[in-house]
Amino acid sequence: MEALGFQMEKLTENMIRWAESKLGSTEYAGWCLAFIEDALEISNLIEVFGGDSAKESCELYKDALRGGAPERGTFVFYNCLCPGENGPVNWGHCGISLGDGRVIHAWDMVRIDDYLAIERLTALTGDHPEYLGWVPLERVLDQKPYQGCVSG
Repeated sequence: MEALGFQMEKLTENMIRWAESKLGSTEYAGWCLAFIEDALEISNLIEVFGGDSAKESCELYKDALRGGAPERGTFVFYNCLCPGENGPVNWGHCGISLGDGRVIHAWDMVRIDDYLAIERLTALTGDHPEYLGWVPLERVLDQKPYQGCVSG
């Protein structure tokens, strides 16, 4: 169990180091999910398979979504209306928690904001992100689809 904890810590620190190296970059403007997935994948030479948008990934990891201040190294998710071909679409928004309430994310550029202050940012649609919660890195790496509740 100790070895797993050490491995998760190493994955987390590699991911955060890579993400912080992109601070101020506009390369990921409007591509928040690509930013957090690249941070995890490129820095650790692995591949993960999330959703096609931040909102879809949040739904995929819904079984592990937690509220409150996000822990270091977790994926943080928001609802957010973004421009779409036929009007605004909830593509969501996401970032990586640095701990202490700070999230590194790609908005207009890669930046660090308090996880609740992100709700005051304004999207191109005029919408503001709405905090949904955070997901542990272990769940992102688990790669199992969310099954939800089956009523019958």
